[in-house]
Amino acid sequence: MEEPRDQTDLHVERWLPVLPDLDPEIEGAVTRVHYLSAHLKRHREQSLVDFGLQRHEFETLHALAGRGGRAAPSELAGDLGMAPNSITGRLDALDRRGYVRRTPSATDRRRVDVELTEDGRAVWLGAMDVLGNEEYRLLGVLDEKERRQLSDLLRRVMIKAEQA
Repeated sequence: MEEPRDQTDLHVERWLPVLPDLDPEIEGAVTRVHYLSAHLKRHREQSLVDFGLQRHEFETLHALAGRGGRAAPSELAGDLGMAPNSITGRLDALDRRGYVRRTPSATDRRRVDVELTEDGRAVWLGAMDVLGNEEYRLLGVLDEKERRQLSDLLRRVMIKAEQA
């Protein structure tokens, strides 16, 4: 019985006669990573639409949740790779929607902290669940050992990419 084929198999077959030196395994791996990334991006974008979030709103809520639900605006800006004064507009919009609130800092009265509200946490988790479910659906075809192996192999590739 023949193993199932995907769109990448067709892609590689189409390009091998054009580029005879093409390594089909490298082309296959890179193309599959690209297609998988695009697939997950479509699911993320749809989850944001479903939960009424713009990407930058989700990213800000995600950064805040990753800091335990409370952070200084400058910390969030750093996490998001933004200038500290650029975060204010994002926080204003999220505050108006009831997803975050600003409170005086417990350690420095000149500073405010941003807190994730229950509504903000709920909308962030809802969007995360949609994407997480799709990730589990896709990677669920692999057993635990295979998932660990895939992660390890991709780590080796990423370490090389990060050295650039």
